[in-house]
Amino acid sequence: MDGTLVDSEKIKGRSLAETCMTFGADVDVNIYKTVMGQSWDFVANHFFEMACIEPDIEEFNTRFKKIYQEMLLQELTPNPNIVGFLTMLKEAGKRMGVVSSASAWMVDQVFSQLKLADFFEIVITKEDVSRHKPDPQAYLLALNRLSLSSSKVLIFEDSEAGLIAAQNANCDSIAFQHEFNVNHDLSLAIETISDYNEILKGIIR
Repeated sequence: MDGTLVDSEKIKGRSLAETCMTFGADVDVNIYKTVMGQSWDFVANHFFEMACIEPDIEEFNTRFKKIYQEMLLQELTPNPNIVGFLTMLKEAGKRMGVVSSASAWMVDQVFSQLKLADFFEIVITKEDVSRHKPDPQAYLLALNRLSLSSSKVLIFEDSEAGLIAAQNANCDSIAFQHEFNVNHDLSLAIETISDYNEILKGIIR
């Protein structure tokens, strides 16, 4: 979802940095670029290490949620031409699901705010699995819930960890390139795009 469907990675990175500031630490938002796509615990601990802080995780999460929700309300937008692409897929009878490392409340807000929920048959979030990307557990769960074999599924991802998870689930993948993943190795994808018009216009089939 984040970065692939919606332009939220930069918002999440800034929210993490601003939350660290409430604990007296000034960190560069760009440190999020190296851990984007990993589990929330991995990301949070990376920020704690870079900021040299040891906050109570529940208190940190509470403060982050307030900051992130406010930023989403003010700034969140869908990625270029994603709504048209999803509409085309739905009209063609394609089955769609979302597999996200984000918490359910994050997915719920994004879907509600941008009215995306009706496109997707299933949603897998952080709470549904015990192992997170690059582990394939979330994708394997999605395949199981959709009763689909990996050969019938194409995954869209925006992080190296996500592409590894897709490969380990034996699925082909397309990478979505944006400003926060320019340093990620996207070579596992069969194609890389930065606008869904590249598919809608038949540049990639």
